[in-house]
Parts: sequence; structure tokens; C-alpha cells
Amino acid sequence: MSGKKVEEEKHRSERIEESGQVTLDRNGKENSIHLITIIGEVEGHDNLGSNSKTTKYEHILPQLAAIEDSREIDGLLVLLNTMGGDVEAGLAIAEMIASLSKPTVSLVLGGSHSIGVPIAVSTDYSFIVPTGTMVIHPVRMNGMVIGVPQTFDYFKQIQNRITGFVCEHCDINKERFEELMMETGVLTKDVGTILVGEEAVEEGIIDETGGIKEAMSKLHTLIDKKKKIQKSEKKK
Repeated sequence: MSGKKVEEEKHRSERIEESGQVTLDRNGKENSIHLITIIGEVEGHDNLGSNSKTTKYEHILPQLAAIEDSREIDGLLVLLNTMGGDVEAGLAIAEMIASLSKPTVSLVLGGSHSIGVPIAVSTDYSFIVPTGTMVIHPVRMNGMVIGVPQTFDYFKQIQNRITGFVCEHCDINKERFEELMMETGVLTKDVGTILVGEEAVEEGIIDETGGIKEAMSKLHTLIDKKKKIQKSEKKK
């Protein structure tokens, strides 16, 4: 292996370790795919403990902008195994992914809970492994809460933003989503619903059950379809 190749592999490994991101080698294929992982807790404006696995939104947002602007990257694959986290940060990531012009696919692995739900549905197509889970519940807030009507109005506004985004990017309607969110007989000491694998598909939140093979295949299909459209438009 040449020195240049060794250096590239070293840089690749460091990038995966530091940010959970990598642009996959073409390996003879025409399409170049960038991989982003959303793991642990989505970190917002406050730093979490050093022992916590986190996804830092200030790392993800610039990378998404770079993907959109890159001529070398054809599509984005998002792997999710997250417990949720900061609402504003999670929605920012979801909105950025949804606004990309490049084809995008998401794959829910261990879980995509809470604010992970909008991120999972923000892509053009979504998958969940058979044992993957999604927890849907109302917004929570840490710290001191002032018990006045304005506080509850603020909670409602935040919840409406999340509900509106999810329902706009998948096939579940608002009434059903809110019904799952306010379920009292499923979660211990909490309200909400846990969906496992095929249940998330049946509810219309995720498009299909599958793993990395299916997710990769679908992304290549979406990329090829877009390239064909672009070629036909150039001929015109």
C-alpha cells in the first residue's frame, strides 16, 4: 500500500472516530455516497457529560451544507440509533436533510426515539430494521418551568412544529400521530407509544423494513433516477 493510500485510510478512520461521518469509496461504482450517523443523544446548545454518547448538531449542519455544495457526492445515507435529545437541534438537522437536493435515505437501527423521529422521516426514503424501535411522546423540558398559561402555550407551539414536520414528511396523519403520542397504556411512568420494526411501517411513519443492503440499494436507485432526469433535461 502506497504512502498516500495509508494517509488517506488514516484520515478516513480519524474522521469516522471523531464525527461518525465518512464518504464511502466508489469501489468501481458510479455513485459516491456520504454516510452520517445520528447516535446517542442529540446535543443542543448545552454540552452534555463527557461520558455521554452524543451527536453534535454544530458538526452535522456544516457537513450537510458541504454535501449539498459538493459535486463529488451523489447521495446521503443517514444511520440512526438515538435516544432523542434537544428539540431545536434535532429539528434543525431534520430541516437541513429535508432541504437537500441530493437523494437521501435513512436507516433506523437500534432506535430513533423522540426528536429522532423527525430526523428519520426527513429523508426521501426511510428504512427500519425488524428489531428497531421508535418512541413517540410529547415534548419534555428540563429545569425550572414557570406554571403559567404562556408556558403551556409555548409547549404546544413546540409540539405543533414537531407534529407538523413529521406528518408532512411521512404517511401518518396528525390525528393518529397525536393519538400515539398521548397513549397512556404503553410506556411505564410516561405517555407515548413504542413502535417496533414493521409497526412503524404499518403506521405510515417509516417506508419499509430492511437493513443496510436494502438502504444502499434504494439510495443507488434514487441517485441513478435523478441522473437520468438531469441527462434528459440537458438534451432538451
